[in-house]
Amino acid sequence: MRLPSLRVVGWDILCIPLLLSSLAQAISININDDQSIKDAASTAAFGAMSYYHGNESGQIPGAFPTKWWEGSALFMAMLQYWYFTGDSTYNSAVSEGLEWQAGPGDYMPSNYSSYLGNDDQMFWGLAAMLAAETKFPDRANGYSWLSLAQGVYNTQAGRWDPATCGGGLRWQIWPYQAGYTMKNAISNGGFFQLAARLARYTNNHTYYEWGEKAWDWSCTTPLLNNKTWNVADSTTIEDGCTSQGNNQWSYNYGTYLMGAAYMWNYTNGTNTKWESAVNGLLNVTLNQFFPTAYGGNIMSEVLCEPSELCNNNEVLFKGLVSSWLAFTALLVPSTYSTILPKLQGSAVAAAQSCTGNGNSSCGVRWHTSSWDGQTGMEEQISVTDVLSVNLITTKHGGPVTSTTGGNSTSDPTAGQGDKSGNTPTTHTVTTGDKAGASILTVGFAVGWVSLMAFMVIGG
Repeated sequence: MRLPSLRVVGWDILCIPLLLSSLAQAISININDDQSIKDAASTAAFGAMSYYHGNESGQIPGAFPTKWWEGSALFMAMLQYWYFTGDSTYNSAVSEGLEWQAGPGDYMPSNYSSYLGNDDQMFWGLAAMLAAETKFPDRANGYSWLSLAQGVYNTQAGRWDPATCGGGLRWQIWPYQAGYTMKNAISNGGFFQLAARLARYTNNHTYYEWGEKAWDWSCTTPLLNNKTWNVADSTTIEDGCTSQGNNQWSYNYGTYLMGAAYMWNYTNGTNTKWESAVNGLLNVTLNQFFPTAYGGNIMSEVLCEPSELCNNNEVLFKGLVSSWLAFTALLVPSTYSTILPKLQGSAVAAAQSCTGNGNSSCGVRWHTSSWDGQTGMEEQISVTDVLSVNLITTKHGGPVTSTTGGNSTSDPTAGQGDKSGNTPTTHTVTTGDKAGASILTVGFAVGWVSLMAFMVIGG
């Protein structure tokens, strides 16, 4: 995981492409017509995959050397695209890439494992989990999708750190990484989500217990407030996890919401704890990231879009959250009628942003209903996500389990032989650890505002 560099766009740079974009047509979509949604998603998906070269001669499948985690976001988008549209055009490339980056069965590949964060690895685990839940065929030779998700879960459970702040996962895996002294929402919320999904798929209650453990621990810290439903970005072991980086990112809310929806579904809706969690997190997510200023039904990454300073990581957040909202609607039927208009409004606006470069390139700010001059794989992924998931009207059964058609092979011991990054219960943070993280921890002394603009997942 690397600290992201900001992509600042100046209007002087945009003049020519914006002028040319006026000649292009936006992606056409009739939100009430399934075929129209499929066609629109196909255009966006083609744009996203045009940035992928891992299936070309001499290239490495699934590899994005400077932003490894983003490969998982691309493959999740393509898995969903196939699941909702039935178009298998990209399945071979997705299958190959997901397997190639598996490492020793837990997404800790040797080429990248020395600098990964827990959230980087976690996202690949979620991609494998999605493959199992959508009945994406296991490969004849290699790891099963379910076993890869289990491998990620097992290695991360092994890194649970009760010696500092009473538990939780650190942001970074290795002591020499800046941010090792941090515990953040996306790592812990992502682990919670993965455990919840494994519990539902396998019906193994141990996963549920670990999910509840991750949730309950989060609620003892500033990361998750189960009264106001505020989700903070991060906290630090330097002060016992009492202070918070409270920058508001949609994916932090989305990952806890998704996990709570799976926990609710696993318990057949009988546990009011998860009903309250789903409703509380959903209300704040919709109120905060679907601003009334844009009509209330168009998603916006409100912390960075107004200033046009969203970096590549942040551009992906809306796509991830769109997906998690859609699956929440399927898993918790009472939320369906509330979520669907938000997905529909966002999809229509997102499609209208795709007039760039004369080839339907999509922009970042959907609420403008026009291209904003920004172009990249991340923009295409997020638009593919929000378009594809509008076909939830065709998927009333939701993601499968091992008893409702899921057939990915289970391996509960996957990843247990990989002890990389395990946090000893007696670990004490050394001067070297602190020096390695000084670029971040100094922010707690001088103020969270300037620090936390950079505290997001890296590639």
